[in-house]
Amino acid sequence: MSKKSTRILVVDDEEIVRESLSGWLEKDGHTIGTAADGLAALQALEEKPWSILLVDLKMPGIDGLEVLRRVKEKHPETAILIMTAYATVDTAVKAMKLGAFDYIVKPFDPEEVSLIVEKIVAQQALVRENVILRKALKREYQFHDLVTKSPAMLATLELARIAARSPSTILILGESGTGKELLARAVHAESPRHTKPFVAVSCAALSETLLESELFGYEKGAFTGANARREGKFESARGGTLFLDEIGDISPKLQQDLLRVLEERRVTRVGGTESFPIDVRIIAATNRDLPKEVEEGRFRQDLFYRLNVIATRLVPLRERREDIPLLVDTLLEQLGSELKREVEGVAAEAMAVLMAHSWPGNVRELRNVLERAIVVSTGPMLTARDLGLTLRPEDAVPGHPVSLAEVERQHIAAILKQTAGNVTQSARILDIDRVTLYAKIRKYGLSRAEGGEFEETSGR
Repeated sequence: MSKKSTRILVVDDEEIVRESLSGWLEKDGHTIGTAADGLAALQALEEKPWSILLVDLKMPGIDGLEVLRRVKEKHPETAILIMTAYATVDTAVKAMKLGAFDYIVKPFDPEEVSLIVEKIVAQQALVRENVILRKALKREYQFHDLVTKSPAMLATLELARIAARSPSTILILGESGTGKELLARAVHAESPRHTKPFVAVSCAALSETLLESELFGYEKGAFTGANARREGKFESARGGTLFLDEIGDISPKLQQDLLRVLEERRVTRVGGTESFPIDVRIIAATNRDLPKEVEEGRFRQDLFYRLNVIATRLVPLRERREDIPLLVDTLLEQLGSELKREVEGVAAEAMAVLMAHSWPGNVRELRNVLERAIVVSTGPMLTARDLGLTLRPEDAVPGHPVSLAEVERQHIAAILKQTAGNVTQSARILDIDRVTLYAKIRKYGLSRAEGGEFEETSGR
C-alpha cells in the first residue's frame, strides 16, 4: 500500500500535539485526521476506515486504554500506537495486552515516530499480502477436496470447473486411486444442480442383473423376491447428478440399455412396460483405455461417443511427484483429526521414501500408507520405519540393501533429469532451496552431463 493510502488518526486532547504530529506525518506522505478526545476518535472510526491510530493515554472522558479496547473489539486490523507522558511498566503491559502495537513517550522525537509508523505500515502490508497469497493458493491448489500444484492437474481442475456449469455429460479417465469420485463430487458441488442429490454407483461391484435393477429400479413381481416396486438410481438422482464409476466394466447388454436411456432420457423399470422421463446429469469414470476397448470390440462406440462429451484425465501420482508434500500435509491433517492423533509431520528420510515410491495405488495408497504410519508411530514425526514401504525392485542394487541416502540420491537425480538439469525448477519440485540442492548435488556426486541432464560422476 502506498503512503498516500495509509490513513492515520491522531487522538490527543492537546491541540499542539495534534498539530505537531499531523505536520510530521503529512511530510512523510500519509493522510492524517485528528480527534480531540476518545469519543471523537470512535466516531471518526465509524465514519471512515483508519489504518493507524496514535492515541494519548490520559484524556478527559474515555482514556487511551479504553479507546484501545473498544477499537480492537470492532476493528482488530487497526494498529494503535499509545502516546504517554507517564510511561510505567504497568501501563506498557496493559497496553500491549489490549493489543497496542507499541507505545511512545512524550516529548516525541519526530524521527522515532516516523520509524515506528513505517514499521506498522510494513507489517500491515505483509499481513495483506499473506491474506491475498492464502486466497490465491486456495484457488490454485484446491478444488474442493482435490489439492495439487501440478500444471497438468491444475489444467484438469480448471476444465472441470468450466464443465460443471454446463449440463453436458463428463467422462473422467484415470487410474484407480487418483480421485475420480472426488472430482465428480467437486463438479456436482460447483454445478447448478448442487442442491439436488449426488448418487454414485460402482458398476464393477455388481453383477449384470443386480446392476440393472440398481440403475433402473424394478416393478413388483419382476423377479423372485421383488415384493414391492423399487426406484432405481436414475430416479434417486432426479434433478441432480448420477456418477457411474468404472463404466468400462459393464456388460454389452447394459451398454445397450444405458445408451437407450442416454439417447431418450427415459427409463423403464425392470419388469415394467411404461417408460418415464429422467432429469439427471451423468458423470462417468473408468480406469480402462476406452478407445482401445472400442477398437477391440468390448465397448460400444456409440455409447463411448455419448459419454465422451467432455473428457478429463486425472494424472497418476508418479507423474506429479511435486504434489506429494502438499498431499501429505493435507492428508495428515485429515487423518490426525479422524484418528485423534497429533502429528507434526513427516521426517526428511520418510519424505524421501514417499517421493521415491512409484504409487501404483495413487492417492488412495498414499492415504493408506499415512494412516498406517500414524497408527504405529510412537512420536510426533512419522519416520521411514512407520511407513512400512518397501523400495521398488528397479531402485535396488542386486545383493545389497538400499539406504535412505541412496533413495534420496536416486530421486534427486531423477528430478534433475526430468527438468533437464534446471536447478531452480528441480528445487521447487523437491520443496527445498537451491543452496540445499546444490549441496546435495555435491554430496551425491551428481554432475551436469550433455543435454543439460545430471548423472553420477565416475569418482563417486
